[in-house]
Amino acid sequence: MATATATRWAMTGRGYEFCNCDFGCGCNFGGFPNSKDGSCRALVGLQITSGKVGDVDVSGVKCAAVIDWPKAIHEGNGKCVFVVDPSTSDKQIEALAGVFSGKLGGMPWELLGPTFQVVGLQKARITIEGAGPKSTFTAEGIGEGRGDTFKNPVTGEEHLANVDLPDGFIWKHGQCGQGTFRASSDGVSVGAEKSNWIYYEFDWSNA
Repeated sequence: MATATATRWAMTGRGYEFCNCDFGCGCNFGGFPNSKDGSCRALVGLQITSGKVGDVDVSGVKCAAVIDWPKAIHEGNGKCVFVVDPSTSDKQIEALAGVFSGKLGGMPWELLGPTFQVVGLQKARITIEGAGPKSTFTAEGIGEGRGDTFKNPVTGEEHLANVDLPDGFIWKHGQCGQGTFRASSDGVSVGAEKSNWIYYEFDWSNA
């Protein structure tokens, strides 16, 4: 929980979560990955539509995390590389580091931040194409996640799937599909073919 003297922060935006779990992502349901080897390897992109950390405006920032946890997230020992678009200022980077490390409190980062070690910070042009479950998130020279909807195996038509998590601490409503992603930087490499992919809107703060 944030203390009375902590810097207040709040942000809303869109999340692009690609991971090596099977569809649905066991981490979101039971706390343990349902990937083939029990690891959690992910490319998570964020587009902050509005936000402030103290007096630093972070609206419009696009960033990403390339994360490799050897087992369940809550068991820790993860390694993470943060990626920010080159347009991000040093003040914005410093402010977001306080949030994503969990040092400023507030969900989901006060839980997630202590589970990984940041081993790199990269600046790369970030582009987002498409919309909703058919989005593509690219960090130039580092990686890309391509999302798509499920397909009906008989007719080939799109099969839409949403997940509602009223008590979810990262997101509460996710549009799910199948994604293919690859990302590598500073010794952290992640990727999977036609695995779990979730698009969501977030509303986070330490208020």
